[in-house]
Amino acid sequence: MTVPAIEQIRNLGIMAHIDAGKTTTTERILYYSGVSSRIGEVHDGASVMDWMEQEQERGISITAASTSFQWASHGGEPHHCNLIDTPGHIDFTVEVERSLRVLDGAVAIFCAVSGVEPQSETVWRQADRYGVPRIAFINKCDRVGADPSLVAEELRLRLGANPLVLQFAHSIEDEFNGIVDLIHFRSRIWDESGQGQSFSDVEVPAELRDEALLARGIMLEALAEVDDEIMVQYLAEAEIAPKDIIAAVRRATLSMRGVPVILGAALKNRGVQNLLDAIVDFLPSPTDVGALEGLDPQHGSPLVREPSDQEPVTALAFKVMSDPKVGQVTYLRVYSGVVRSAEQLLNTSQDKLEKVGRLVRMHASYREDVKELSAGDIGAAVGLRVTTTGDTLCDPAAPIVLQQIHVPLPVATVVLEPETEADHDLLRSSLESIAAEDPSVAVDAVGGQTVLRGMGELHLEVVVDRLAREFGVKARAGRPQVAYRETVSGMGENHYLLERAAPIASEAGGHAMGQYAGVRLRVEPATCGCPLHFESELPGEFPKPFLTAIESGVREAAKTGPIASFPMVDLKVTVLEADLHPVDSSEMSFNIAALRCFGDAAIAADPVLLEPIMELEVVVPDDHVGDVVGDLHARRGKIAGIEARLGVQVIACLVPLSKMFGYSTDLRSRTQGRATYSMQLKNYNEVPAGIREDVVARVRGT
Repeated sequence: MTVPAIEQIRNLGIMAHIDAGKTTTTERILYYSGVSSRIGEVHDGASVMDWMEQEQERGISITAASTSFQWASHGGEPHHCNLIDTPGHIDFTVEVERSLRVLDGAVAIFCAVSGVEPQSETVWRQADRYGVPRIAFINKCDRVGADPSLVAEELRLRLGANPLVLQFAHSIEDEFNGIVDLIHFRSRIWDESGQGQSFSDVEVPAELRDEALLARGIMLEALAEVDDEIMVQYLAEAEIAPKDIIAAVRRATLSMRGVPVILGAALKNRGVQNLLDAIVDFLPSPTDVGALEGLDPQHGSPLVREPSDQEPVTALAFKVMSDPKVGQVTYLRVYSGVVRSAEQLLNTSQDKLEKVGRLVRMHASYREDVKELSAGDIGAAVGLRVTTTGDTLCDPAAPIVLQQIHVPLPVATVVLEPETEADHDLLRSSLESIAAEDPSVAVDAVGGQTVLRGMGELHLEVVVDRLAREFGVKARAGRPQVAYRETVSGMGENHYLLERAAPIASEAGGHAMGQYAGVRLRVEPATCGCPLHFESELPGEFPKPFLTAIESGVREAAKTGPIASFPMVDLKVTVLEADLHPVDSSEMSFNIAALRCFGDAAIAADPVLLEPIMELEVVVPDDHVGDVVGDLHARRGKIAGIEARLGVQVIACLVPLSKMFGYSTDLRSRTQGRATYSMQLKNYNEVPAGIREDVVARVRGT
């Protein structure tokens, strides 16, 4: 596959709530663009992008899958598109996070019946955080209860978006077979046969013309509000050419002042070609995104890299995958320069040199060898030794370090017990491999037990399943538990002096050093939103290595809170004073002193226990609402609202994660399998006093 000029590259992600049709849409994209010779279906376990066994069995995406295709919009020049299909389940949100970190644009898919759902909001906010322009694809317009106009209004009200609805449906639900393109004012009608490849572009039917003209006027008015060039023509009541509308929609999309809205029904093979045209027409190229900002790893000063092959190499490793046949496969986004096989790059995050072996372009699990990856492109390197997720690779002569990828904190844990002694070592090494691939997995050794931490019950279940299938580890998993956190509600100070005399010098002579370090710390709640913010009020001449040792001791101590040994978060720790000795002070002394000082300071700051609170949405038939609501109240849930939809009620609720393990099975039994739910982390709240005592007693085994 030949990659065109950088201006003709599109790096995009497909993101949505679970079951909105992401993978189904992606399969059609690959088929219509010629990458696949057949359409793979999720319900058959035969989709190209859901290649893992667990994905095929469950019918959901678990890992972000990358592929590439080419598309020429309206018969123009072919554009090279790198696409990442992301999971929709909240347990795998880190896959969305790291994908959006390296993508230039995104397609957000919404169900025409369900509209904006909880995970839709989550991925939308993630895209906001990274400043990623979006297209909205309202899918499933063929479903009973479909209402694209209502979904567009939800985009405005719930997501704060400015929808630019570019199409008008001939009809919806079972009769959905065509749309009016409001830009060119032409109808596109899909043939019932041929898997959506054949369609006709015709005049707008007379019976739809008035409604379509009204929809076109609404589109132009919305566009005029965000684009001055269209505003001038609109006020002059001039005829606006399609090319001017396309250019204006593109400007609005890139500036994130508008979101183009496309209609379709991917499972029925309708509307995907229009979506492909919109991807090329409206989403940014790497040059539209512009220069990349990073830091000089030595001095911390800002550096800039332009998206050009002539610039020094700058690339970000955004995903790592272990392959038993070839070793580590590291996904790369190249921001500047050209990465070539067999060249040596500097990993500034690890401060180590890496030799690039094979370079490949990924098509889900299939690898296509390439000789180089140019600026703006996405591919993978095989055989890198030390590079992990979020590391920066660059030209050794022009070092730069890029912003790390945000990894959410785990909210659930499970204890793993290997069946045999031989499985013990294998378990540890296997979990290390999985954690290298998935940074939202954490592994701790607590009281001689192996504790696996993850993003939810399903996430932990998948990891345990992978241990057995891929690594051959025989291990028993306990019941999932909540990953509580601790913080402080007030301010506390403590001073600790470490003073140990030097041991008696040996007969061999030499100077024997003692240990001396005095540290005063203040601990209080943080307001910056980071887990631990460290500050110093020490004079500038205080040795920097000692200050670094103090910070290291504080961060190590904060991993174990004073209430029940859970990690502490939302802290601000300030070192107020530090006493040193000209001979006996050392980095180790200050590290130990800070570690011991922190504990009493945290106790003085009134520590509290925090539990994860989940945002729950339950879609339940009318005749089961009372039973479901009563059950949620019993789980300490707080009902936020109940919304009526066609034949069902949508219950919004805030509920502690500790009460939600096994909820899927319980909900099915209460509603005869007719209800569905989705859940995502909302925030951490203080555990009520009575429940806190139970948690502490359970952790301490009393």
